[in-house]
Amino acid sequence: MTMINSIPCMIMRGGTSRGPFLRMSDLPSGQDAQAEILLSLMGSGHALQIDGIGGGDPLTSKIAIVERSSHADADVDYLFAQVDILNRRVDFTPNCGNMLSAVGPYAIETGLVEPQEGKTVVRVRNLNTQRLIECHVPTPGRQVSYEGNTSISGVPGSAAGIQLSFLDIVGAKTGALLPTGKACDSIEGVDVTCLDAATPIIMLDATDLGLRGDESPAELDGHSALLERLESIRRQAGRSMGLGDVSNSVLPKPVLVSAARDSASTLCTRYFVPHRCHKAIAVTGAIAVASAVSVPGTIAHRIAIESGRMSEGECLARVRLAHPSGFIDLDVEHRQGNACDIARVSLVRTARKIMSGTIFYTASTPPGETMPALQAN
Repeated sequence: MTMINSIPCMIMRGGTSRGPFLRMSDLPSGQDAQAEILLSLMGSGHALQIDGIGGGDPLTSKIAIVERSSHADADVDYLFAQVDILNRRVDFTPNCGNMLSAVGPYAIETGLVEPQEGKTVVRVRNLNTQRLIECHVPTPGRQVSYEGNTSISGVPGSAAGIQLSFLDIVGAKTGALLPTGKACDSIEGVDVTCLDAATPIIMLDATDLGLRGDESPAELDGHSALLERLESIRRQAGRSMGLGDVSNSVLPKPVLVSAARDSASTLCTRYFVPHRCHKAIAVTGAIAVASAVSVPGTIAHRIAIESGRMSEGECLARVRLAHPSGFIDLDVEHRQGNACDIARVSLVRTARKIMSGTIFYTASTPPGETMPALQAN
């Protein structure tokens, strides 16, 4: 028998993503049991997610689970879940830096972190990667402020800027910046860079696939032969990176890179999630590409050098990536000028609280319909 249950929920926009924020203490302990609830909340199994709050797009089918942390260097733990739209599957293996933008405000709003006057630094442990992030949240009068003059591409209007500093990003999933041991590999006759910084990605030169590199997401999503080829390359790259069979995982993410069209940007990017082109670029994907720019031999480094955006031997401290909705700026801090030793990558995002209340879900689903949840680290 199906039962209707409820849990506290806050729906928030974080960066260019949106979804429900939940407390870990309000969910069952096992990820398969958690997945059942998350699928019901989002209404997965239907293209419009009509029976839940998902928006029928990967960017609005995301969930953040937050709880007070036991880690000595963290205030809260953050577990990200990507909920499939059409299939009854939840992937706990990736990371989402956009949703992370709202973790600090959520932690303060729910009493997990005590706000300070002016600005509150919320230290977050990402359970998907076991890495730490500092979130600098504006708190004038010891209250979270969402209003401000910061604009980010892909989001209308402006809001208060939230600085995110990602620490110890190298080898987030594989343990190495270059998991294959090389800056460039060949898969199906195409040069690719397999890199793991904040999240595992595979970079390809868009021109090697017969593209300009500045195509719209709709153009790329309608190119079925391209998507099939990218998926084939992605699966082979996953095995080469030590991730095993990635056919049911969203990692690694493919990124098409090309020379920037404007004088202010370092590179032009098209990021896949992984079977549709992102309308902007994921924060973690942007961090990975920005980290790759200074690493000799990578596709990002080669294109940046050839297009005159940087010099040989330079460690680029500021990287601007153009994407379908605009651009994103990142500050990359290298230790002692070592391109492969990245201390932190920082960027500014915005967030907004949309609603706070109670969300309802069904306690059971038809047998055999749910695939096991993919486990976080």
